[in-house]
Amino acid sequence: MESLLLRTVPGLAEQWRGATPATIEKIERIAGRPLPPFYRWFLSRMGQSMGSLAYPTLDFSAERVLACYAQKLVKPDPRFLLIAYESDEMMPLHLFYDFKAPARNDAMVTSREARGKELTDGFETLREMLAWGALSLFRIDRAPHTSSGSLKGDTPGFLTNLDPVMSSLGFDQPIPTGPLCRLYERPDAVMVCMGTPRSGTGNRRAFDLGGNNAGSLRRILGEIASARVVELQVKK
Repeated sequence: MESLLLRTVPGLAEQWRGATPATIEKIERIAGRPLPPFYRWFLSRMGQSMGSLAYPTLDFSAERVLACYAQKLVKPDPRFLLIAYESDEMMPLHLFYDFKAPARNDAMVTSREARGKELTDGFETLREMLAWGALSLFRIDRAPHTSSGSLKGDTPGFLTNLDPVMSSLGFDQPIPTGPLCRLYERPDAVMVCMGTPRSGTGNRRAFDLGGNNAGSLRRILGEIASARVVELQVKK
């Protein structure tokens, strides 16, 4: 994950700043349980500043998390831990870990109002959220050519069928991901696939593809379609 972010996000090595061990321990005491190992890593690297990876209205800083609990904006809860404060007053949906859904040394990221109960799930792990965001913002959004659409399969884990196809096209998977997410990259192109946890949308994943050459993107999509391991629908 560290290697992925440092090569993808410009200037991150000079910009990110981690929280102190004492600050991380304060958050763990609020959680009332050991923090997911990935979250500990995140706080140790970006608990003070996420540099260019920072989200426009979401504050992931350890100090903001602690302040929200100190000000009683959020109450300690054995299931949920605030991990990012949303400053948009029109839709103040803050990000929480849902400890009822641990995954791969991490946990599900969901959003809700500070004292609300209705959940809007985002990603199966914070790791996938950050990696997906970095590749989307700094590779796909900045690519000269892009395409998007959806992939559909017969089982929840159908994206594993796509892995050999993408590997044959020269793509690597920079981090391990679960059945809802795939991240594929090579020097001239990136593809990200994502489904929403607990959404009830079936075996379908949205994808975004970006690259330097339109012909290369057409070939990638053509190879995926001809392999017949997933059902491909291109929207643009």
